[in-house]
Amino acid sequence: MVARPLLALLLAAAPALAAQSAGAGTGADPLGSRSMGSATAPVTVYEMSDFQCPYCRRFALDIFPQLKGPYVDAGKVRWVFINFPITEIHPNAAAAAEVALCAGRAGKFWPMHDLLFKYQTTWAPLRQPGAFFLSLADSARIPRADLKSCLETQATRKEVEADAAAADRAGAGSTPTFYIEGGLLVGAQPAPVFRQVLDSIYAARTAPARR
Repeated sequence: MVARPLLALLLAAAPALAAQSAGAGTGADPLGSRSMGSATAPVTVYEMSDFQCPYCRRFALDIFPQLKGPYVDAGKVRWVFINFPITEIHPNAAAAAEVALCAGRAGKFWPMHDLLFKYQTTWAPLRQPGAFFLSLADSARIPRADLKSCLETQATRKEVEADAAAADRAGAGSTPTFYIEGGLLVGAQPAPVFRQVLDSIYAARTAPARR
């Protein structure tokens, strides 16, 4: 699949990523804890996103729910989240990304993903958002002590940095940006735009081979 170069790039750029994710119980798949859908789906989408970005919030809360059922749940698309915190304008984004990755080690990446975006307007303006982030552990059903311990490790920070470097090298210049089978789709486009792109690529991927 054409999308594999980004996965290869992530592995080449950050060998620790595979080890950390494997330690989280995701087996040989370094991105398993933050992917959704079948690993053998014909189409893979890499969402390069920033938890403090309002456009990313719009996509996560309003647009992605329209795509999840007919594409991810249906087995057509594997959806992978790549952290791309733009800290120059979103000072709390990297910390939020660490929270999400730590939640992923407990098998709770997507519940924490949803909570971070849901309460973005609450934590984004905070000078010290750490206490609020820890409070989200209860809603995500993660022991606070486990989340706190994970957040204190340098490995989590390096994982976020590796994500951001890979996203930058893949061509992302803003968030959200989507790497879909060799091409980039930029911005929180309306659901019909995603449907058109995904349907076209899926049809091409699953078309019978010519004899």
